[in-house]
Amino acid sequence: MFILRVVSPIVKSNRTMQKNGDANKKESPPNVTPVRPVQRAQQEQSEKPLDPEQLILNSPQLADQIKSTVNDLKIRQEDRSWAADLVNDFRENLLKFLRSSTDQPIFQSADFLNTGSYFEKVKISSPNEFDMMLTLQVSTRLNLTPLDDGLFYRIDLTRPTRTPIQAFLMEDELTLSSSRILGEMYRLVRKFLKTYKVPNDCYHWEVNKKKPYSPAVTLSLCKPENGSDELISVDVVPALEVQSWPNAVRGGPNVENWLGKKARQEIRSLPCYFVPKRRKLARNLSEEAKSDAKESWRISFSHIEKRFMAAHGNKKTCCESKSTKCCRKQCLMLLKLLIERLKHCFPKELDALCSYHGKTAFFHTLSARYSDSQWAKKDLPICFIHLVDAFEDHAHRGVLPHFFVPQCNLFSPDAFPRKALTFLVDVLKEQKKEGLPLLKPPAPAPAPPLKPETVSAETFAELAAENSFSPSWFPSVDSSFITKIIPVLMLVFLAVLFHVALKGNQDRH
Repeated sequence: MFILRVVSPIVKSNRTMQKNGDANKKESPPNVTPVRPVQRAQQEQSEKPLDPEQLILNSPQLADQIKSTVNDLKIRQEDRSWAADLVNDFRENLLKFLRSSTDQPIFQSADFLNTGSYFEKVKISSPNEFDMMLTLQVSTRLNLTPLDDGLFYRIDLTRPTRTPIQAFLMEDELTLSSSRILGEMYRLVRKFLKTYKVPNDCYHWEVNKKKPYSPAVTLSLCKPENGSDELISVDVVPALEVQSWPNAVRGGPNVENWLGKKARQEIRSLPCYFVPKRRKLARNLSEEAKSDAKESWRISFSHIEKRFMAAHGNKKTCCESKSTKCCRKQCLMLLKLLIERLKHCFPKELDALCSYHGKTAFFHTLSARYSDSQWAKKDLPICFIHLVDAFEDHAHRGVLPHFFVPQCNLFSPDAFPRKALTFLVDVLKEQKKEGLPLLKPPAPAPAPPLKPETVSAETFAELAAENSFSPSWFPSVDSSFITKIIPVLMLVFLAVLFHVALKGNQDRH
């Protein structure tokens, strides 16, 4: 499976823009002071959080702000069409190349499966991130050995084979190498780009440097005259299609109350996929465990997540008309924006945080608040606060089960440090207390002065000493004004010279 991802520019927070007028300076995050455990216990007893309904009722400005922010997150149709056309052309031509290539027969039967936020229609701000899985068929039977609680696996053949998959086996001729599959994917994509031309000659695709724990071949669409700035980012992820689910996930996700028993049975009948992602090594592992981690595969349910977003209602009539519109997707988009801006303000403290944490909390919230009436479009502000509360609660308890692999805790100490969790809880509380300032649009740039700036004698002396009389510190003057004033000054200068010469002649006589 190939994942195509387009990464949108990071939006600066309003608080940061107000505190820092210089875009090149390091931005100052909101004034959030981590609370010590004793202080935290006292605060929890003295400060009980308001119910979401009461919070919105007490702050109509917050409700209006949430609604306005959602409208700003909508992607313009012209931007959507431009990006989709380029990505679709790339995908179709890459698939033709792979199916006609004789280098590796296993890729000849490959097919694309569109996944990710763009195809789930929850992409925010800009259509610059696309995910695509390139599904690979394996005709032989496989043994799936879990390497943890059910997220990472070692994949072995039940017996030796002479099928095309043998080119990617380890020395034991049974273990399937994830690194070899991904390496071959890189080679084939680079070979494809040598002959592929983007429909618009102004752009070209570049393969990014390989990341240690990424299962994707990442490409960037660039424009040469922009200094190779990235316009679109594409993640292409090869994925093995497996019909039977491993024992750790065989029960399926808990969606009976939300989507119904029939939907759960249909989901369990679908295949699952395994992507070539290395497992991060823990300390004191045996050599065998280290070897397995380097060739590990991670289970993926992104195709089912896409299905959830398409058929997200408790009833089939959800979102079929204006009267049955819900706000589920809008709430997820707002939470993604909040996480994005929190990471932008606190890159070190919240390095472990990612949008998938928010998405997982979102799915758990949908299972708990499953009635369509609880997600009415008119109640968007209240529903979003409910979602933020649920996310904060998961962080506070340090428990966020993977929606498909419940034994795997995404907030476990190994995956998410306790110090970072404590910080996350603090900033979420602070955001709600202050009216979610990170969701406010950035402050507009100040208007330029109407008059040229004047410089006092003292300031002149200071600036001259600091800048060695460099003219770069002078206030900017409009070029048209300079063009007009120079001829006038020249005429005045000539007139003065003529007057001095004439007076000198008169004195002689």
